[in-house]
Parts: sequence; C-alpha cells; structure tokens
Amino acid sequence: MPLNYNSLFLGLVLSLIYVEITGVSPGGLIVPAYFSLYLDQPWRPVATILVALLLLVIYRWLFRYFILFGRRRFVFMILGGALLGQVWALILPHLFSEPIGLRVIGWVVPGILTSNLERQKMLPTLASLIVVSVLTFFISRLLY
Repeated sequence: MPLNYNSLFLGLVLSLIYVEITGVSPGGLIVPAYFSLYLDQPWRPVATILVALLLLVIYRWLFRYFILFGRRRFVFMILGGALLGQVWALILPHLFSEPIGLRVIGWVVPGILTSNLERQKMLPTLASLIVVSVLTFFISRLLY
C-alpha cells in the first residue's frame, strides 16, 4: 500500500484535537495515523501492539537495573521497538508456514506507542488509539 500523506496529515490533526479535548494521548500523535493506514490489514496493528507490550515488559524489567528516564527512556523505547520489530520479522516466518500478515508497522511506531503506554495507563491509551485510528480511517476513506 502506498503511503498516503493526506491520511497521515488527517490523523495528525485528529490526534491533536483528541489530545486537546480529552487530555489523553492516543499512543503518540502520529501513531493513530499509521494505524489507520493498515486497518484493512488488521493483523499489522495487532502485531504492532504486541511488540509494544513486549517492549513495555522488557522496559519495566530493565528499569530496575538501569537509569532509564527522560530522553534515555524515549531513545531506549524507539531503538527497542525497531529492534523487536526486526527480530519479529526474522523469527515470524519460521513459526508459521504463512505469517498471515503479522508484520509490525514501521520502525518507530512500536517505540512511540510503548512510550505512551508507560506514561499513561494502558486502557485509556489503547482505547484512544482505537478511536482516533478508526475515525481517521473512515474520514480518509470518505474524503480521499
């Protein structure tokens, strides 16, 4: 699927409006826009959320042993998300004969999502992500 910059822009605007109204970030400002691009391939958002949750577990375990806050935390999550996404892509074909589209969305999306999952509670973040992603998906289909 070619990258649709109009949908990304729409998703960014809707995310900004959502944050201003509710005060809850939908997993990062650009994450719902990328999720909306792949809602017609539901396994990709699922795989991305699974990688983000795995990274969150790894972060919470490493947090006890290393100083990970502020910029270090964010960089760790971006790099960890990229690394886990690549490991996921390498291991997955060996687990299934057909990997059923369980690919992670982008390199930085899981890290940004994990960063927001850590800062906010999990349920409001994931619920907001779903709301803004679905809204972006349907509005972009209507407009473009």
